[in-house]
Amino acid sequence: MRRRFSLGVLTIAAIVIVLAVGIAVGVYTLLRKAEPFVPTAGCHVKTPDGERTLDIEQAQIAATIAVVGARRKLPERAIVIAYATAIQESKLFNVTYGDRDSVGVFQQRESQGWGSKKKIMDPVYSTNKFFAALVKVKNYRKLPIADAAQAVQRSAGGYAYADHEADARILAAAFTGRVPKAVRCTFVPGKKQTPAPTPKTGEAQKGLIRALGAAETDGGRISAPNAKRGWLIAAWSVAHAERYNLRTVAFDGATWSADRGQDGWKAGKATNRHVELS
Repeated sequence: MRRRFSLGVLTIAAIVIVLAVGIAVGVYTLLRKAEPFVPTAGCHVKTPDGERTLDIEQAQIAATIAVVGARRKLPERAIVIAYATAIQESKLFNVTYGDRDSVGVFQQRESQGWGSKKKIMDPVYSTNKFFAALVKVKNYRKLPIADAAQAVQRSAGGYAYADHEADARILAAAFTGRVPKAVRCTFVPGKKQTPAPTPKTGEAQKGLIRALGAAETDGGRISAPNAKRGWLIAAWSVAHAERYNLRTVAFDGATWSADRGQDGWKAGKATNRHVELS
């Protein structure tokens, strides 16, 4: 005998099926969220003009360029020109190869008088050489970014520097310290070490001073004469945290932690007089 189901029974069955599917999707989503979070190594820059993601080495290079520019008391536009150049030439990596004998962040050539290959491969040295050449360019502050960069580099395709102006402005705002709390980095956790690696705060300070020229230090603290300089130092420290085993960087009431680098800067007790490393 053929059974007939009423419309009401069919409706109830349909509702039960929909609810079952919904519950299954919800349970799956909760289980996915419950999985341990594995951060991706890298750095993130966020300013009012936009956001960019960098490899850790790229962030270290960007931080070094900003600090060397601060040492030379250059305007932010000079930093922007340097970033646009470095992005085009090496994508902000300290590369060991290039066209003919070009190497390093700015693809400088030993045969063209930029220095020995060993020196050019030092980002602090190569950045200083770039800025030394840039300040000799007449009216470089008023020139289009690409024209100023080309006056230094004398590249076959100088027009290409203009393509990176927007990225360069975002990086400059963050790494010069003009925009606070703009740089955060995350490290992929490796095998747990017991005891945990000791933070090399002294070595970090020496590395900073080598690029910055001078800074007053006291234990794990670095003096900040003003907020912009403090955030410049903080950005450099976060970018180099993995290299020096730094677990926290704190300044002006905010703290970045290596354990939760993906969360950015959180409220802390640091003053606006010192950048504190630990």
